[in-house]
Amino acid sequence: MVDLVTLVPDWLRSEDVLALIAGGASLAVMLMMWNAFLVKDALPGRIKDLEKRRTTLKENITNETKQRSKLIVRENMMHRIVKKMQLMRGERARVMAAKLAQGGWRSKDALVTYLFAKVSLPLLFASLSLAYLLGTNPFEWSPLVSILASMGAAFIGYMLPDTLVKNKITKRYHAIRKSLPDALDLLVICTEAGLNLDSGLDRVCKEVANSAPELADEFGLASIELGFLPDRKQALGNLASRVDFQAMTTLVNTLLQTEKYGTPLAVALRVLSAEMREERLMKAEEKAARLPAIMTVPMIIFILPALFIVLIGPAVLKALDAFGGGG
Repeated sequence: MVDLVTLVPDWLRSEDVLALIAGGASLAVMLMMWNAFLVKDALPGRIKDLEKRRTTLKENITNETKQRSKLIVRENMMHRIVKKMQLMRGERARVMAAKLAQGGWRSKDALVTYLFAKVSLPLLFASLSLAYLLGTNPFEWSPLVSILASMGAAFIGYMLPDTLVKNKITKRYHAIRKSLPDALDLLVICTEAGLNLDSGLDRVCKEVANSAPELADEFGLASIELGFLPDRKQALGNLASRVDFQAMTTLVNTLLQTEKYGTPLAVALRVLSAEMREERLMKAEEKAARLPAIMTVPMIIFILPALFIVLIGPAVLKALDAFGGGG
């Protein structure tokens, strides 16, 4: 057999190979350490990212404008009916626009859709119910009763848009109220890091966009208004009007006081966040304290009869057997 050692060249078995391997390893280690400790200038990369972000926003705005123009063309009949009936004018339309903004619908198309639904749904519900009741008469009602039932359906159609808007506002407020203390903690961290209120709100929006999209939407709009409106008080007042509950009103008043008197923003926000967490804990304790009173009626109706049957049933059966045997 051929010895494998004899097939290996002489220069591979020399000490120079070991020195070469050690030198290459040392060079690789030096390059890795140099790359780790080298201070890189991240500004060009950040500028490129900003340019990409700006281009993406322009494309999104252009696409939204095109889609909105198509939507307006499709809803031209709806706009014509609302304008012809002059439903967009008056104090009620402004109040309803504010309500829709509280529910997250801020566009003019949302108000037009609401007003059109407010007018068309009662007529649609009344005509369909009247045609069904008079045509098939499934309940064998008289025509007068069918007409009254169709009027009730028209009332349901009239109240349906308000009910949907109210439910949307309630759910949105509940989500914002639940995530507000955590967002305030993030805002405290941002202000202590040196960011002003506008930049802090913008940063908080990016951080809570996935976990609390409703609050991120409101804080993002407030940040934009703080940067563009000439009066910062008006921007904060718009935030309080869009999110109209006690915690947000307290937050807006605190921000206004810090803007007016120059008090430290981080200290005020930390105290406010602690108060909101304590309030949320008190509400949870209040719900827990109400639980025994709420469970009393189900316990009396469902649990106690079964308990009495299990405890007293055998004794009653034995008594019946004893009296039956004795008789």
